[in-house]
Amino acid sequence: MPTPRTIALYPDLPLTLSEAGSGRPVLILHGGGGPATVAGLAGHLARTTHTIAPTHPGWDGTPRPDWFTGIDDLALAYLHYLHDHQLSDVLVIGSSLGGWTAAEMAVRDNAGLITGLVLIDPVGVHVPAEPIRDFFTLDARSAAEYSWHAPDRFYVDPAGIPAEQIALRQANMATMRILAGDPYMHDPKLAHRLARVHLPTLLLWGESDRIATPAYGTAYAAAFGDARLEIIPEAGHLPQIEQPQATQALIDAYLSPILGAARIPTQQY
Repeated sequence: MPTPRTIALYPDLPLTLSEAGSGRPVLILHGGGGPATVAGLAGHLARTTHTIAPTHPGWDGTPRPDWFTGIDDLALAYLHYLHDHQLSDVLVIGSSLGGWTAAEMAVRDNAGLITGLVLIDPVGVHVPAEPIRDFFTLDARSAAEYSWHAPDRFYVDPAGIPAEQIALRQANMATMRILAGDPYMHDPKLAHRLARVHLPTLLLWGESDRIATPAYGTAYAAAFGDARLEIIPEAGHLPQIEQPQATQALIDAYLSPILGAARIPTQQY
């Protein structure tokens, strides 16, 4: 297990991250459930790539300055990290809210540091016919029902969770509400901007996701200039946990032919 380290990204913004492996840099961005939700995927990819897995500011007890209030702040922070560390030919993988962050990075990447995207059940765009489930209104049982293909396997009764873990989860949710609660889980401008992103983009979607449905994923993929959608059976909102082998195989297949591929020049806004 890599040991997390903390760097000073801005004078008032420390960034905690874990790194492992060598080769092409792969930035792995977690969703609202925190860094544990992508730890298995990061471990798999560290066998063949240089994985960088940050903890978003405000998650798991990490500090978040008062001015840091949106997914755009998150996207720019990670772009600045890539620039500061002279990383290029970067694949960005994001789950849920992390996928939204990855998409926001792509539309702002004027330096061409990013050469590929893998988005796993991302949120971030508005699809009127397929609204994103309001996660903030769900109790623990309902959240499991909407999030997992097999909710009984993953549901944990809050009564059995230690008080410090409950407090940590509540703090994570409070941070997510600040960054993504208004407008709820989307940037009204993002879908219009994605057409200018001509990176090879893979969207992976759990067939049973009821937080953001596969139909929402179809619309999301169509907004990009160069994207394809793969549906993962017997998986919900976090297929990297529910169907790790299938998810990893699709990402491995995506990685294989494009390692070292040059980015198609695009104009970004």
